[in-house]
Amino acid sequence: MSYPSPRYFADQGEISATFRTAGTDPELRIGERSRVSLLSTGTTSGGLYGLYRWDLLPTDPEPTPANSGHYHRTFSEAFFILDGSVALYDGDTWREATAGDYLFVPPGGVHSFANTSGAAASMLVLFAPGAPREPYFEELAAIRAEGRQLTLEEWDELYARHDQYRA
Repeated sequence: MSYPSPRYFADQGEISATFRTAGTDPELRIGERSRVSLLSTGTTSGGLYGLYRWDLLPTDPEPTPANSGHYHRTFSEAFFILDGSVALYDGDTWREATAGDYLFVPPGGVHSFANTSGAAASMLVLFAPGAPREPYFEELAAIRAEGRQLTLEEWDELYARHDQYRA
């Protein structure tokens, strides 16, 4: 393993960092269960990665469905639990993950997550390279906000447009 090819070629560094305060409101509200802060997107990171803070709100516990996993063909995904308890699925086993626990999923790896405790929880979700996941989550938020019920075929079409496939 070596360093990747250079992406910056100027003779000196530049002032180009971005800062986000902890008090910034989440950009996405997905139903009554999730608030998502888009810390870095594929666009803002130049395609390197996407990093979201995913806050799971206190609500009725979600069950862990038997065949709920999915996979992606073009990017990896990683989950780091900040607070509370989140059920993470590694394609084989559901695990109750707590603060400090981490799950890495390479392209093609089956995975899922759920708030089975019903209590508040927070995690970081990292996509690499920086896939354009925002439109997918924006569509989920609209579906929930409008109370729409999609058919299995409509879900599969939505998933396919966003590199998400049922396991």
